[in-house]
Amino acid sequence: MTSAAAEVLRKLRERGETLAVAESLTGGLVAAELTGVPGASHSFRGSVTAYATSLKREVLGVDGTLLDERGAVDPTVARSMAAGVRRVLGADWGVSTTGVAGPEPQDGKAVGTVFVAVSGPDGASRVAELRLNGGRADIRQESVRSLLELLSGELGEAARAQDTEQNGEI
Repeated sequence: MTSAAAEVLRKLRERGETLAVAESLTGGLVAAELTGVPGASHSFRGSVTAYATSLKREVLGVDGTLLDERGAVDPTVARSMAAGVRRVLGADWGVSTTGVAGPEPQDGKAVGTVFVAVSGPDGASRVAELRLNGGRADIRQESVRSLLELLSGELGEAARAQDTEQNGEI
């Protein structure tokens, strides 16, 4: 999976942009994957492992009412976590993971329900809902892979939009 992290970091470095990570169910695996790439410090600002729901509110700024009404495993929470870590750590891009790795359901959500989100410059925001199978380790690893894939795609989209603007196309 390091090649996906390396690709993300390469794109960020080429653009002169930075990344911050907010993790829940992955517990630091995204940050570990990114920092396993030599030269990650050029683009990777840091991470917040907000495993406890209260930290999502207190550190990342996720709305408390939202957390009370929907729980931590929710697409809007994922989006808010990504935007929050981007703001708190002063990065161009923020990403997040929240979900249920098991062994028990959480907040009425089945094991394998995961949301990954990307928050970027100029209000760019995207959330993907995953329905994953397998054991706890499998779900966590697939969440990391899916998040890096989502971010890589967004970086590619942003680059294509920038090229289009520079060429005067609509």
